[in-house]
Amino acid sequence: MTASTASSSTLSSLPSYKWLVVGMLWCVCLLNYADRQSIFSVFPLIKEQLQLSDVQLGVVAAAFMWVYAIFGPFAGWLSDRVPRHRLILAALLFWSLITALTAVTHSFGQLVLCRALGGLGEAFYFPAAMSLISAYHGPATRSRAMSLHQSSVYAGSITGGAVSGFIGEHYGWRSSFVLFGAAGIVLGLLLWKLLLEPQQLAPNPSPVYSRGGSRIFTSFLEVLQNRMALLLIAVFIGANFVAVVFLTWLPTFLVRRFHMSLSVAGLSSTAFLQIASVVGVLCGGVLADALVKRSRGGRLLTQAVGLLCGVPFLFLTGWTTSIYLLILGMIGFGFFKGLYDANIFAGLYDVIPEERRGVAAGILNSMGWLGGGFASIVIAIASARFGMSVCISATAGIYFLLGLLLLWGSSRLIRYH
Repeated sequence: MTASTASSSTLSSLPSYKWLVVGMLWCVCLLNYADRQSIFSVFPLIKEQLQLSDVQLGVVAAAFMWVYAIFGPFAGWLSDRVPRHRLILAALLFWSLITALTAVTHSFGQLVLCRALGGLGEAFYFPAAMSLISAYHGPATRSRAMSLHQSSVYAGSITGGAVSGFIGEHYGWRSSFVLFGAAGIVLGLLLWKLLLEPQQLAPNPSPVYSRGGSRIFTSFLEVLQNRMALLLIAVFIGANFVAVVFLTWLPTFLVRRFHMSLSVAGLSSTAFLQIASVVGVLCGGVLADALVKRSRGGRLLTQAVGLLCGVPFLFLTGWTTSIYLLILGMIGFGFFKGLYDANIFAGLYDVIPEERRGVAAGILNSMGWLGGGFASIVIAIASARFGMSVCISATAGIYFLLGLLLLWGSSRLIRYH
């Protein structure tokens, strides 16, 4: 028996391996978001050292998101065709190497190139990871499994923002990129033999990756002809636009409006919002799994509640001049954002057949981050005219409209299923 076979045999004896998969992916996703968030906390340092404008910084942020979006559908299609666990870990090693190389950039063009290549690598993670989790977790546990995994998004955002801000303030902005890049490479090598497909644990594994045909455009067309899937994609575009505004510009907003230090702004812009999101996403998973037993539209209803209840807190975060109300706004927005986030993919999988889950997740992720890529630039331009405070508060209107759309969508599922 080889070491690999022994490892598989040991893991197959664990009835809780499906949750261990979520745990391993949790660690990968934490670095996924720490890598992408870390740069925003050191924007002021990069701006000063490389002599960049706010719009150029917006382009740096957008380069990641646009490449991420362009390759998302292909990444989703590929995750339906090849072993997902290998795709996930190869992507982790690639984007971690690019993260480390960001530390040696010395011009605007080099920085944009590194962020774009980072987006290329990270584009392959979510479609494959969500498909793998759904293979281990059926409808009874899917929202809880995906909401637990989603909590790593917030943990990674906190880690990236806080660690990068602290290291940047004391050791320069380049050091954190080396740290996060090295951590990703080590993690990828450690998980290479531990992360497995369900078929690898079965006594007589059957081929999986020929399912559903191999024509990429046929796969795309089937997803895009699904009206409920299109609704969820449209809502995600708007919700991600709002999220990117906060991920990109909140640290800078806190430095300018509340005169915080770089490390305090990096921590504050992520910790309050993201810790509340962890609580919200776990509550959203439990609530959605309970509601979906009563109604097919339960997951969408949970998302609608999250968006609509987040509206006043979004407005408050941008408008207040009080530190205490600012914290209240970030916590409230973070919690209700978590209710929505818990069911982004679980809700999509309620209306998409299993053989198209990878490509559906890739299209949703792609379109959402395509919209998010414009957010960083739009806010940079609009804030020059109206102020960043007004721009942040205005995102409440987007959440309100999206919440109404999801209410309508959940009623459609209830009516016709």
